[in-house]
Amino acid sequence: MKTANDLTVKIFADGADKKDMLEMYKHPHISGFTTNPSLMRKAGISDYEAFALDVLKDIKDRSISFEVFSDDFDEMHAQALRIASWGENVYVKIPVTNTKGQSALNLIRQLARAGVKQNVTALMTLDQVRDVTAALAEGPSAYVSVFAGRIADTGRDPLALMTAAVEMLRPYPQLELIWASPRELLNIFQADDIGCQIITVTNDILKKLSLVGKDLHQFSLETVQMFREDAIKAGFSLETTVLEEVEA
Repeated sequence: MKTANDLTVKIFADGADKKDMLEMYKHPHISGFTTNPSLMRKAGISDYEAFALDVLKDIKDRSISFEVFSDDFDEMHAQALRIASWGENVYVKIPVTNTKGQSALNLIRQLARAGVKQNVTALMTLDQVRDVTAALAEGPSAYVSVFAGRIADTGRDPLALMTAAVEMLRPYPQLELIWASPRELLNIFQADDIGCQIITVTNDILKKLSLVGKDLHQFSLETVQMFREDAIKAGFSLETTVLEEVEA
């Protein structure tokens, strides 16, 4: 099987904790970073711009995405221009619709023509991939972020959709497909196998990279040992009677 060193898919660390981001920044296999308002809120961030500018002091040479948070397209446009001004390595995350379900395609097209590097996010259908790709076609480098993990959460296998999305983007070399919201380490290898350019990965999944190629017999033994050690640490006990084997 492939090892982590064999992968061609680029791994973007997904999070908004500066300490964790800088820890991931030390690893050469991390090619970029993504954030979103939900992750920032979880990390306790209250000043959006101050956080972003602080992170950008240390992360200057790898892609990093910051998302607009208005629900009004004119305000989104203004926020996008401000965010884009923070650095050459900054990509502006634009949701595929606002909260009313209104398409952001016109905004995406305007920003692309203005030279703003975008990360169009929260896509889940091939129709969305097709339309967003067309809107980005005349612009600079951009990402099309399909939430494969959330598609899988609905009981659908996202692999066929992601494979088709790779082909949709193929005529546009400046556009890259992101496999977003992965649920397990295997998704990294699936994304790599189909030619998906990028996958966003949380720290919990990234920590599992050391398990790639691990001997399964050894892994089985270590799992049994873990169960036994945890039972001992918890102080579990059961009253039992051990039956001695009696010769017939």
